[in-house]
Amino acid sequence: MVDLRSLEVFYWVARLGSFRGASERLHTTQPAVSQRIAGLEAHLGVRLFDRGSRAVTLTAKGRELLDYADRMLRLRAEMLVAVSEPSGQSGVLRLGVSETIVHTWLSAFIERVHTLYPAVTLEIDVDVSPVLRDALVDNRIDLAFLLGPVSHPHVVNYDLARYPLALVARSDLPLPPEPLDVEDLNRLRIITYPRTTRPHIAVREMLTRRGLPPPRLFSTASLSTMVRMTLDGIGLGIIPAAVVSREVRDGVLRIVDCTVTLPELAFTATHAVSPDANLTRLLANLAVETARGGDACDKERLSLAIRDYD
Repeated sequence: MVDLRSLEVFYWVARLGSFRGASERLHTTQPAVSQRIAGLEAHLGVRLFDRGSRAVTLTAKGRELLDYADRMLRLRAEMLVAVSEPSGQSGVLRLGVSETIVHTWLSAFIERVHTLYPAVTLEIDVDVSPVLRDALVDNRIDLAFLLGPVSHPHVVNYDLARYPLALVARSDLPLPPEPLDVEDLNRLRIITYPRTTRPHIAVREMLTRRGLPPPRLFSTASLSTMVRMTLDGIGLGIIPAAVVSREVRDGVLRIVDCTVTLPELAFTATHAVSPDANLTRLLANLAVETARGGDACDKERLSLAIRDYD
C-alpha cells in the first residue's frame, strides 16, 4: 500500500528536483529520501525519476503520479483543519520578516501564535525584502512578511498592510521654509532604505532631476539605524510614520511638510504553493487578521480560507 509519507517525499523530490533539497525540506536525511523513493518505485513497479548527474526529472509515470500526490496531500491538509482543534497544530515554521513589521505588529502576531498554537515553534529571520524573497523561492523559509507582492509561479500572496512613508526630522534640526520641494531635499542628507529595495529606488527617482546634483542618500538595511540617525540629526529620514509615532508624539521628531508625494509601502504574507502547507496558510491568515487588528480566526473561517486558496 502507498502511504502518504512516501507520497510527500515523492512530491518534494519532484518539486525541488533534488533528493538533497527534499531531505532539507522534510527535515530528514538524504538516504531516507532515497529509500522512500526506491520503495515507492518498487511497490508501483515503475520508474518515477530519471536521475541525472545534477538533477532528477520526472518520467511520464512520475508526472502522472505527481497530480495524484498533490490532490491527496491537499485533501489531508483540509481534513486536518476540518476535524482537529487549532491547538493541535504542531511543528517548526521558518518565518522571514521585514523590519517594518518588527516595529509595528510582529509581537502581537507572535503572542497570538503562542496562544492559538502552543505546539508551534517560530524560527524568525529579519532581513530586507529582496533577501527574504530569494530565501522563500529557495525554500530556506516557509513564510515571509515582506514588501510584495512577489511575482513567482509557485508562491501565493496575502495583502497584509500598507504604511505611508513620511519625511521625518529631529525637532530642532534647522531646515529651509516648508513645504520643502525637490531642490530643498536635493541639498539635504536623506536617510532611507538599502539601494536594492523598492523604497530606495522610488526615493532616488523622485529626487533625481535634470540640472540638479545627485541626491545625498544615506542607505542602511536597519530600520532601527535609520531612526537613530534621524534622532541624531544626521539627516532627514524617509521612514514609515507608524514606526516613529511615539517619537513624534513625544516631540523628539516631527513630520516635515514637503511638496513631493512619498511612496507607500505595501506588505504581503507570502509563501510557496504546497499541498501540505496547512500550518503555513493558517499562520498567513492569522497574520492578515493581526495586521488589520481583527480577532483571532475561528476554525470555520480558516477552512474557508484554505478552500478559497485551493
